[in-house]
Amino acid sequence: MTLPVDLDTDAARLRAVMAEDLAVRGALDDPSWRAAVETVPRHRFVPGFYLPGEERDGQGLTVWQPVTAALDHGRWLAAAYSDTTLITQFDGDDPDWEQPAERHGGAPTSSSTLPSLVVRMWADADVREGHTVLEIGTGTGYSTALACERLGSAGVTSIDVDPRRLEQAASALHGCGYTPTLAVADGLYGYWPEAPFDRIVAACSFRAVPPALVAQARPGGQILLTLSGWLYGYARVLLTVAEDGTAEGRLLGGTVSFMSARTHAAPAFGNPAHWAAGLPGRPRVARHGPERITAATEEAFHLRFLVQSAVPDAQLTTVGDVLHLIDVVSGSTAALTPADCGWQVREGGPVRLWERVERLLDAYDTAGMSGPETFTLCVHDGGQHLRHPQLPCLPLPSP
Repeated sequence: MTLPVDLDTDAARLRAVMAEDLAVRGALDDPSWRAAVETVPRHRFVPGFYLPGEERDGQGLTVWQPVTAALDHGRWLAAAYSDTTLITQFDGDDPDWEQPAERHGGAPTSSSTLPSLVVRMWADADVREGHTVLEIGTGTGYSTALACERLGSAGVTSIDVDPRRLEQAASALHGCGYTPTLAVADGLYGYWPEAPFDRIVAACSFRAVPPALVAQARPGGQILLTLSGWLYGYARVLLTVAEDGTAEGRLLGGTVSFMSARTHAAPAFGNPAHWAAGLPGRPRVARHGPERITAATEEAFHLRFLVQSAVPDAQLTTVGDVLHLIDVVSGSTAALTPADCGWQVREGGPVRLWERVERLLDAYDTAGMSGPETFTLCVHDGGQHLRHPQLPCLPLPSP
């Protein structure tokens, strides 16, 4: 298909509109990053993507609609220059963008992150001219292009675990005149050939800070990454690396989430009914209900992250009215059922999962319900721990 001859003009206009909108909302206050947003042609990095439909299907699954220039040029271009995350891959499978099909459900495994968050990540990491940068998670290459526009290609290294994704990103980057160092590599191990780095920024999430990233940052360098877990609780942290190889930094506020690094993804746990079959018959009244960590609030978002530090190997799933916590490592499980008295819980296995959750919630409430910014993450030879002056030390899982 031949695209309209005014594509570049329309794209430039839409970039300017997007940059102005981000600036008005306070998401783009650095003139250098604004110039990058106004320059980098995002549409070149997203020839096809999926957007969610307005209604779910009969099974309650999200209906994902393919969007390309051939299918609907106006919708494609408008979405490319909206502050929206554009899903480009599900379950590790690359779509055929020549004949894309509608999808029902599925787990997104690659995307073009919404521009406001991309810029926020670079800005939060205090990326400046003269820095050498490692980006983990090239994805479509749009974020990489913004960094190249700001810093110059020579200072930028970007890696992705997916060879096909990286090949497509490389084509788009080179087509736009950007020549960063690109490599197929697992973000868990960074990229030693180009180390050390002044800044390391991850566009995926990890259960704990990978030691290789700390080792590959210069003393005084900073690492910005998202921590997550098998309960899908998230927190961002900005670490500063010391001369002795330790690192420390405070959690950042907000409700940002990223796809998990593939090596840190949650394992399959089977049928919840099988796990529930082994639970004792007599429940007890729960001191805290699951809405403390499942509600659509900033506090619940933060609490879910803290809770998964107490039960790091647990996963959460709901079947009907029953919420299950399942720990595939210890073989423990807990099932919470709504009752007239609130919630009832049955627990089995060597770890009393919900009891651990309740102890953490009790301590959190006693400490005055402290926000993310009051927590410090310390990375040292003895492990990785979240510290707070009024709460017990919370270890992160082994990386």
